[in-house]
Amino acid sequence: MIEKLTLDLQGILEYQMNRHPYLMIDYAEEIVPGESAKGHKNVTANDWFIPCHFPGDPNMPGMLQTEALVQMSALMVLSLPGNKGKICYLSTVEKGKFKRKVIPGDTLDIECKLISWKRGIAKCEAMGSVNGEKACQISFTLVMPDVIKEYSVSIAE
Repeated sequence: MIEKLTLDLQGILEYQMNRHPYLMIDYAEEIVPGESAKGHKNVTANDWFIPCHFPGDPNMPGMLQTEALVQMSALMVLSLPGNKGKICYLSTVEKGKFKRKVIPGDTLDIECKLISWKRGIAKCEAMGSVNGEKACQISFTLVMPDVIKEYSVSIAE
């Protein structure tokens, strides 16, 4: 059985490569490697995107909400044995829905589920909510090139 993890900011930085100001998660309260992840992003007036999105109506852009869900989801595969610190890329977004604004003072609670993990390709679903109200939801694919390379076939001449 794989042990559950809790990661503070320093722990998150050990597992994945995003750094400030593009790190969109603050805390991972429960990661079950290869299965699920839960955590959050505290949205503050000091976040770099707030002054420009939008003056007079500040909110977290939908694409950065997506990035927060993707970063939390990546921890599900980065926490598997041998994957710590490897790079994950977002490959596809199959479905995305945005239901409410995420504004300064909100905590975006994130819940992620790993649907499948095969040969460096992860199918994921994730949802973000504020005070129990759904804010966003996506289905997407992550790829981990270092793992994909392990399965590539070379043809001898």
